[in-house]
Amino acid sequence: MRFVHVWVLFLLMSTPASLVAQETRWFRGNLHTHSLWSDGNDFPEMICDWYREHGYHFVALSDHNVLSDSEKWIKESVLTKREATEALERYRQRFGAEWVETRMRDDQTEVRLKMLKEYRGKLEKPGEFLLVQGEEITDSFESIPIHMCASDLEELIRPRGGESLRDVIRNNLLAVAEQSARIGRPILAHLNHPNYGYAVTAEDLAAVTQERFFEIYNGHPGVNQQGDAKHASMEQMWDIANTLRIAELKSPPLFGLGTDDSHHYLGSRGATPGRGWVMVRATELNATRLINAMNRGDFYASSGVELSEMICDEQEGRIEVKIVPRPGATYVTEFIGTKRAYDTSSDPVLDDQGNPMRVTRKYPADVGRVLAKVEGSHATYRLNGEELYVRARITSSEAPENPSYAEQRRQAWTQPIGWRKWLEAAPKPEAKPEPSPR
Repeated sequence: MRFVHVWVLFLLMSTPASLVAQETRWFRGNLHTHSLWSDGNDFPEMICDWYREHGYHFVALSDHNVLSDSEKWIKESVLTKREATEALERYRQRFGAEWVETRMRDDQTEVRLKMLKEYRGKLEKPGEFLLVQGEEITDSFESIPIHMCASDLEELIRPRGGESLRDVIRNNLLAVAEQSARIGRPILAHLNHPNYGYAVTAEDLAAVTQERFFEIYNGHPGVNQQGDAKHASMEQMWDIANTLRIAELKSPPLFGLGTDDSHHYLGSRGATPGRGWVMVRATELNATRLINAMNRGDFYASSGVELSEMICDEQEGRIEVKIVPRPGATYVTEFIGTKRAYDTSSDPVLDDQGNPMRVTRKYPADVGRVLAKVEGSHATYRLNGEELYVRARITSSEAPENPSYAEQRRQAWTQPIGWRKWLEAAPKPEAKPEPSPR
């Protein structure tokens, strides 16, 4: 499958939310989750049961370069090493001794990990809880980590590699697209935690226009969510990449997901569940319907703020949000975007010796500026026609129950609107130079 006309397909699939069928509801889900099938520390049934019991409607186990579709045994000593010594007993108590299969090998107890097709029937309930088959395609370029989740795939996708960092991302996206075409249903691919190892820059995100989704919030404490003095935050990267895409590359912007990237389910340390999720507005709890809704941008990312209403009307040029208030909390909604007449300059970030670093460049405040700020549980912004895009960020005064970084507050993020007219009006060149990564 070629990517040359992806932007056209995106426009066709991205019907404004106001045109979506009226019989919809919100579904809460997490698309980045790890189990004992890779580097998590609990059994897949236990993890899925946790999400079901905590009000989620769907979850994808996205273990590294593996699907839970073959026989796999794990030593009890692995549980000890992963600080999960009580996991096996909890597993027996929850699902029964007859369900848990063990054996002795080399004087060690081994436990068989159940396959998705075995435990799906125990946990799924139509209209209430759905399990989505996922994989974290775990690749790299010259030791730089490049991780991407694929949700609702049918077959394992092996890392494709490439001759550059951007090439690696494209090649893996191509593998997802090829499988999607072959099986005849959409697969959602998204780039994970770009600041993990400070691997992916905003310019990289902009240049690989085939990538349509990335994690604006990842609940793992080690992914450098906020950046530092020399590295842009993930939210700054979102605005830079989307500005470059729309203004320079005449390509659709990225949509932002919230995820857990959960690994640890016993105790409160590490990458624990319940920190980040997506709220998807769809007609039914079905993987294809959910993915189609996300392709339209009919979802928001959250780390603790819930919306009762979200209107992102492209034709009317209006974003409106109504927040479900929590007792004692106050809320601020910031409408963030870049104007068409923005300052296009940028500067490299220098190391202590004065040499350019392989990091996101420094851009003026014009890129991703706060266009309006509204206090309270109801906020509206009307585009004036000069914005390349606008998105909303809602911030609560309340901290999450389980924060992933210091001084974190509960937040939610809507997807950008207002960009389609700039793409529709622009002639599509045969080739467009990528923004410089340096």
